[in-house]
Amino acid sequence: MTKGCRGYIFSRPFLGERVPQHVQNLVIRDYCARKGLAYRLSATEYAMEGCWMMLQGVLEELPRLDGIVLYSLFQLPEQDAARLAVYQRVLAAGASLHGAVEDFALGSEDDARRVEDLWLVRRFLARSGQGE
Repeated sequence: MTKGCRGYIFSRPFLGERVPQHVQNLVIRDYCARKGLAYRLSATEYAMEGCWMMLQGVLEELPRLDGIVLYSLFQLPEQDAARLAVYQRVLAAGASLHGAVEDFALGSEDDARRVEDLWLVRRFLARSGQGE
């Protein structure tokens, strides 16, 4: 029996936008259904800027999960070291990390490098005034 994937959503804006929680959950559930993943209820991150308490709690659950499905990969911590630590914990647990909006699954170090490339593009666009 599959352990399932925990959803992860935000209650605060990211990338300059605010997506209602129910919409984030719909996107995650649809992603899980299309990928054949067993969906487990989403953890909702607290609204305080820079708070990652719920993400840390989901990471603690990894031994009992197949993975984590984020609404967007850009809901990961903006600090490089913190984001890389998330990838390492997921991979060390033999789990996967998914971005539903990006339709991307991270299951290897190569995948983590691809996600970091996306973050570089995002930062470049934000600096050029095109990412907002």
